[in-house]
Amino acid sequence: MQVDALAVALRPRPMAEAADLGIALVRRHAGSVWRTFLPMYVVVVVLLLCTAEFAGWLPGLLIFWLKPWFDRSLLFILSRAVFGQSTRWKDLWEQRAQVWGRQLLRTLLWRRFSPWRSYTQAIDQLEGQRGGARRKRRDQLLRGRRGAGAGMQMIFSNAELALEFGLLSILFWFAPEGSLLELWRWLTDSESVLQSALLAAVYAFVVGLVEPFFVAAGFAMYLNRRVELEAWDIEQDFRRAFTPTPAKGTP
Repeated sequence: MQVDALAVALRPRPMAEAADLGIALVRRHAGSVWRTFLPMYVVVVVLLLCTAEFAGWLPGLLIFWLKPWFDRSLLFILSRAVFGQSTRWKDLWEQRAQVWGRQLLRTLLWRRFSPWRSYTQAIDQLEGQRGGARRKRRDQLLRGRRGAGAGMQMIFSNAELALEFGLLSILFWFAPEGSLLELWRWLTDSESVLQSALLAAVYAFVVGLVEPFFVAAGFAMYLNRRVELEAWDIEQDFRRAFTPTPAKGTP
């Protein structure tokens, strides 16, 4: 990694502050993030919503299970953003084999329920570590940081849940007077395709809104840990200090 090319000021930070840095990164590159991520995400979600015809619980389960796969596109975008590079759909499409297909089974099977998934994701996707090298690298990054990684993931899970309930509550706010009990029964007891698709669509909307910040927070914590282990902040300062300044008139 070309540390001197990073557009993010690196220095050792508390892990919570590092997560805030990731959230700020999404805000700064919001156009690039959603412009690139949403076309793929919307198409996949629409296809998953069609599975409500087979089983009402299936769309939500598939969206939940595919979150690590969605995260791979987000990490690709964010890994370019830390170098100040904008990303377009064309860039993601050109790298689709590496972003979407690499280590796919591992991503969706035994790594799916990792309690520090977004924190260690870069080891698999950006470093390309495998086998014993990956385990050694993961243990090194997690040493003393497991609680921070798991805690961050729990915070975003609770935020996701709160937003989902908040959106569903809008139905009750605008429901006609006297229909609240009927609406509640429809949401909880009905097995109609419309009800299943609505609940899955609300969940998909919340995931699309929260997931970029979740991935960015974990990625920033990963970068912060590497600063602690490898003194990237010092390397940045040294490289910038000793980079010759072009003389006036030099092309």
